[in-house]
Amino acid sequence: MEDLLPKLPLGDWIDAFVDWLTVTFEFLFDGITVALEGIVEGLLAGLEIIPSIILIILVTALAWWLAGKSMALFTLIGLFLIENLGYWEPMLETLALVLTAVFITVIIGLPVGIWASQKKAVKQIITPMLDFMQTMPAFVYLIPAIFFFSIGVVPGVVSSVIFAVPPTIRLTILGIQQVPADIIEATESFGSTTGQRLIKVQLPLAMPTIMAGINQSIMLALSMVVIASMVGAPGLGAEVYRAVTQIQIGTGFEAGLAIVIIAIILDRITQNIGRKRKAK
Repeated sequence: MEDLLPKLPLGDWIDAFVDWLTVTFEFLFDGITVALEGIVEGLLAGLEIIPSIILIILVTALAWWLAGKSMALFTLIGLFLIENLGYWEPMLETLALVLTAVFITVIIGLPVGIWASQKKAVKQIITPMLDFMQTMPAFVYLIPAIFFFSIGVVPGVVSSVIFAVPPTIRLTILGIQQVPADIIEATESFGSTTGQRLIKVQLPLAMPTIMAGINQSIMLALSMVVIASMVGAPGLGAEVYRAVTQIQIGTGFEAGLAIVIIAIILDRITQNIGRKRKAK
C-alpha cells in the first residue's frame, strides 16, 4: 500500500508555508508583538499599583453585588489565601494575560458573530472554521505561535485568543438568531432599518446568550494561558509547570489551587453579569 500510495508531504508543505509567512510578514508580527506586550505590561502595571488589600476588597465588593454574599465570602477567603501563599504576583500576571486575551477575543468575536448572524453564506464559511479551531488540540496552537512570535507573553496571548474566540462567535450568532420572529416583524412594520433593529432590539435581547459565550471564552483563555507557560508565558501556569518539572507536589497543588480560585471567581462574576442583564 505504501508503494502504491506514497505519503503526502503535508508536514513539509505546512513548514514551508509557515516559513514563508514568517519572512513575508515579519513586520506585522513584530508590530503585534510590541502592541500585545505593551497591553499586557500596562494592565499588569495598573494592577500592581493597587495594594493587594484594596484590590481584594474591590473584587469582593464586585462579587457581592453580582453574585451574592456567599460568593463574596469565597472571593475574600480565596484571594487572601492566594496572597498568603505568595502567589499574588503570578496571579496578577495570569489575570493580565487573560484580560488581554479576552479583550481581543471580544473585539474579534462580536463583529464576526454579528456578521455571520446576518449573512447565511458567512455563517456557512465560519462554522467549519470554528469546528476546526475547537477540535484542534490546544498544544498545537503553541507551535506556530512560537515561530511567529518567539517565546514569552505574546505567543501565550495569541494562542489563547485563537483557542477562546469560537464560543463568543457561536453564541453571538445563536443569541441574535433566537430573537423571536414576531419581534423582528414588529420592528420591520415600524420601518426600522437593519442597523436599528440590530442595535436596539436584537443585541439587547441576545446579550445574556452573548455573555454566556464570553464567559466560556474567559474559561478557555485561562486554561490556555496556563498551558502557554510551556512557551514562556508568566503567571500561575509557570509555577505549575516549574513544579511539574521539578516534581514539587506541594508547590504544584498550591499554584493549581490558586488557578481554581481565580477560575471560579471569574466564572461566577461573568455569569451573573449576564443574568442581571436578563433580569432587566
